Amino acid sequence: MELQNKSKILVENIKVLYKPGMSAADIDRIALRKAHKKISAAFDSHGENLAVYRKSLDARRRDSIKFVFSVCAQIDARADKREFGDRDIRLCVESDFSVNYGSARLESRPIVVGFGPAGIFCALALAKHGYCPIVYERGENVDKRVASVERFYKNHALNPLSNIQFGAGGAGTFSDGKLMTRINDPLCSYVLSELVSLGAPQDIMSRARPHVGTDILRNVVAEADRCLESLGGEIHYNTKVSVSRGGLYADGVKLPSQTAVLALGHSARDTYAELIDAGFLIEPKPYSAGVRIEHLQSELDAAMLGDFAGDETLGHAEYNLSERVGERGVYSFCMCPGGEVVAAASEEGGVVTNGMSRHARDGKNANAAIAVSVLPSDYGNTPIGAIEFQRSLESAAFAFGGGDYTAPMQTVGDFLNGKYGSEPTVVSPTYMGGRIKSCDLHNILPSFITDMLETGLRSFGKKIYGFDRADIPMTGVETRTSSPVRIMRDRDTLEAVGHSGIYPCGEGAGYAGGIISAAVDGLRAARAIMEKYAPFDA
Repeated sequence: MELQNKSKILVENIKVLYKPGMSAADIDRIALRKAHKKISAAFDSHGENLAVYRKSLDARRRDSIKFVFSVCAQIDARADKREFGDRDIRLCVESDFSVNYGSARLESRPIVVGFGPAGIFCALALAKHGYCPIVYERGENVDKRVASVERFYKNHALNPLSNIQFGAGGAGTFSDGKLMTRINDPLCSYVLSELVSLGAPQDIMSRARPHVGTDILRNVVAEADRCLESLGGEIHYNTKVSVSRGGLYADGVKLPSQTAVLALGHSARDTYAELIDAGFLIEPKPYSAGVRIEHLQSELDAAMLGDFAGDETLGHAEYNLSERVGERGVYSFCMCPGGEVVAAASEEGGVVTNGMSRHARDGKNANAAIAVSVLPSDYGNTPIGAIEFQRSLESAAFAFGGGDYTAPMQTVGDFLNGKYGSEPTVVSPTYMGGRIKSCDLHNILPSFITDMLETGLRSFGKKIYGFDRADIPMTGVETRTSSPVRIMRDRDTLEAVGHSGIYPCGEGAGYAGGIISAAVDGLRAARAIMEKYAPFDA
């Protein structure tokens, strides 16, 4: 493959050793200078328009903390890709959302069910291209949803239709707003740029571990709402869509569903049951369950950053831990620096935990899920079994907590030593402002989960000093790490197997795991519709 003049390249693995007093601008300048030297050595070109493409922190050695960069540059050279002479230099793949419109006629406006990341990006893409989608969301808009969550915290009266799981923005609205993904798709960069246009911070474009924070993400979701309507789209909140063999219904009224995107979210258990009854092919899938652990952020910073703890340029320490025994793993999930543990129930009679932090990550505690693999064989290998297993853990946590959404808590020391009753001494649990009750988590979680949690805690304590300290609190239960089922769809058309015109997508359909991957899958669903049908304005 021959490079054309003015082609873009990525220069990767550029390392800058951090020294006290260095500003972010200083570090960036050093990285760009090193990239310039690499380009000059590899090509008969000095490179133009150098810019930071990706930037991450390597703090594995406290005495040698580094920033690792990828730099995007333009070169005026012709060379074969195989002759770059440097494995850290590769072609830069541009990201865009191009569409080849189909010719079939739409008799009715496309329907999008759900306004989480998949639904938002699907609906916005359709609206921008002249397809005038109609969105139905069971929960409330951002402002009313925040009020419902605050009432739940104050009065313990859960709104099953609008809560931390359901409503504008989906579960991500009440989270750390992490934008990391394991998928390697050019559309990821497109999603990030679209989020910036909706009000997300510009730095998400270059940070290797970008986050928005719940405070800013709420504004981003509200702006997506306004943008959708300005483009000819429509959104109906407080409107649950039901599914039957007769089609889709909103508040009992049948919808004209020539094309409908099911961007349900991973907690739409009632809709999963309706889909099964309506003959949709749904399979169980592996997911994870466990607890939320909390540490003082300052102690975590000291353990991981050493003398650099508290340095504003480095920010707060983050971790990503895992251990595996046979086919089962235990790992940290959704780590929230400077955040809080939130009450994430969406059904009455269940306790669910999750993590959330604001953009500044200025809370006293850090928290993360410590989750264990749950395999289909653990719950009977059926989709209903997958859901009921989640529900059984949440119901047990509700009962042991006292039946008023108080969460069961156990210190690490008690958990590892087969007792309970000890209270945290340094870390104050943040769930519902401290609404916790000392319990034995072994009575709530099955042994295959508690055994792996014990393995993980001992392993992680060797990797991060103080991680497994005896008085560290763990609050349960964490069950909504991902969808427990997958709605089967055709690999090429993305339509549900046996149901033409229905497009399952996103995390709730089992095809994503986080904000970015769900948004990308929503874009794929939108593209599939557009490649089949012509826009209304055509």
